[in-house]
Amino acid sequence: MSSGDEVWLPGSYTKNFSWGQIKDGRGLVQLHTEIRNGFDNLMEDVPRNIFRRRVRDSGLPDYIPLNFFLFNRPRAGVDYLICDELVFQALNFPHSKGFDLLALFAFNLSLVGVWKGASASQRRPALWANAYIRERVAGTLNWDAKKVNADDIQAFIKNDPRYRAQTSRKVATNLNHQYLVGGLSGFATSKIERWWVNALFLALDRIIEDRKLDGIETPDSKYASLLAQYGFLALTGRRTLEKELAVKHLVRLYSACGGRDRFFDELTEVRITEIQGFIERGNDYRPGGAVHPTNPRILKTIPRLCAQLAVNVGFDFLTPEEIDHFDVDEFIKRKASDAIRRLKEKDIRPTMTAEELMKITRER
Repeated sequence: MSSGDEVWLPGSYTKNFSWGQIKDGRGLVQLHTEIRNGFDNLMEDVPRNIFRRRVRDSGLPDYIPLNFFLFNRPRAGVDYLICDELVFQALNFPHSKGFDLLALFAFNLSLVGVWKGASASQRRPALWANAYIRERVAGTLNWDAKKVNADDIQAFIKNDPRYRAQTSRKVATNLNHQYLVGGLSGFATSKIERWWVNALFLALDRIIEDRKLDGIETPDSKYASLLAQYGFLALTGRRTLEKELAVKHLVRLYSACGGRDRFFDELTEVRITEIQGFIERGNDYRPGGAVHPTNPRILKTIPRLCAQLAVNVGFDFLTPEEIDHFDVDEFIKRKASDAIRRLKEKDIRPTMTAEELMKITRER
């Protein structure tokens, strides 16, 4: 949908979701809980009506998670909520600030699929938030999150012809509260953080599934260009060279892990052979980590089934215990020591002294 054809309608977002008070410091824990309850702690696509029943039975409202944070798709006449990176993080790890930032990204990306009875505008229900982040926060404010407030949000959406709703104040106050509770200011960092790495995987999960709804298959070669097309870097904080380079490594890892198939056991015989060694080590199925040796901040939590696949594309695999105690500086020192040791083992020695090297440098 081109920007000229966009129609912004807030739908059920004008209702109160009871995120809680900012001072409570609970963030989006309610969303985390609802995902766990709705999926029954299982990494399996779940029928939308079953998710709704499970969440309602727990006494929590369901319309905001269903219509703004999760991805819906029909299969054999039944509406499903799919497992993707947001669900993976909620089911496998405790609630954290990193989860909150990932969830805010999911909301701002605004790709939630389709279901019976949904209008066309509900497929991308928060395009007004998407545009506010890309055009206003990333563009005009250069990610100065201190300037984000309800008045600024209202002025942006109310004066835009794409916004077709009668009310703008309730949308602005709800969105501002959600950003404050979820910690939108955390997006402003220029460094790569784990939630950002997870967000890239989530973006690809959603983009690919959204294209499937239109019968479009997405080849691996399109992944990077689609991330750019959907404004991934603008939606996730300040743009840096480090992030741009990381995209290339992470796209390769995403492809190696089979996209969304990384969550399921239906693997080809070749992949089963590749991963068998990792599975047999202690029979540990807990998620591990893939860290790139050129930049240890590129650390992605992955299903254990993807361990060998990550190694095949140049990543190191970390056990859950190694992730818990992972130290970037220590990792760099160990890699440097390993490199020096390998050079010595191959009897590769410098051909000039440090003084000679410095002399050449000064002369140039």
